[in-house]
Amino acid sequence: MMKSMTGFGKVSFNAFSKNIVVEIRTLNSKQLDLNTRIAPLFRDKENEMRALIAQKLERGKVDFSIYIEKNEAPSICINKELAAAYFNELTSLSKEVGNPVASDIFSQMLRMPDVVTTPREDLPEELWKMAYQAISEACDKTDSFRSGEGAVLAADFEKRVKLIDAMIDEITPYEQERIVNQRAKFEKSLEDLRMKGQYDANRMEQEMIFYIEKLDITEEKVRLHKHCNYFLETMNEPESKGKKLGFIVQEMGREVNTIGSKACDFNIQQIVVRMKDEVEKMKEQIANIL
Repeated sequence: MMKSMTGFGKVSFNAFSKNIVVEIRTLNSKQLDLNTRIAPLFRDKENEMRALIAQKLERGKVDFSIYIEKNEAPSICINKELAAAYFNELTSLSKEVGNPVASDIFSQMLRMPDVVTTPREDLPEELWKMAYQAISEACDKTDSFRSGEGAVLAADFEKRVKLIDAMIDEITPYEQERIVNQRAKFEKSLEDLRMKGQYDANRMEQEMIFYIEKLDITEEKVRLHKHCNYFLETMNEPESKGKKLGFIVQEMGREVNTIGSKACDFNIQQIVVRMKDEVEKMKEQIANIL
């Protein structure tokens, strides 16, 4: 089953007077490129989260976030003794340097280190289990999204591969005509040089056979047919194999280029141009396949 690397999944749940939200967005990337935004409460579990996401999503550019929408006002702690000490010292310093004591020393004191703090909250084991399950579910939703996108791409790839395969057969009628035309060109050149009848006909035939063999595209056509079939077989395998499909498309492109270089015929070259157009479109889209 083909899967895209574009995906999205979101899960939220309520527990311990908190609304926990998990979001995952993915785009294409050659490797796993995981960016995280994790609420402080879950920071100690980052490695476990990363391991789960890597196992579920394999590769791609992944933006993962888990945050808390609290249903109650956050609690804060003011260190009154430290605040008083800061206030007294700042007041004394202001008097010594001649700074007006009426200046807002109080607001400055509140901004001093460790005066106002948010108490550290321990992560309950039960809450972590629920969050871990939510992350797993968000990964599954992302994977399902990828499968849906992959199905759309698979239909497009199948259409393009079958079109390339059909164009191979379009070349056949022009192959024999190409040989006849090449022979006529050689004979015309000899006639123009006034050498007609003054050359070894057997040697001429041998040279023609050698030249025609160099221009033969039968092997390229056969290989291109096989590459098309192999692409469709790989595309329908149970696991998505984007890198493998990319290699097959590269081989298809090589065969098409070789056919074009050996064509020596305008009609065949036109077909090759159409083939190249389809191959390039496949290369662009294959980069988004998992």
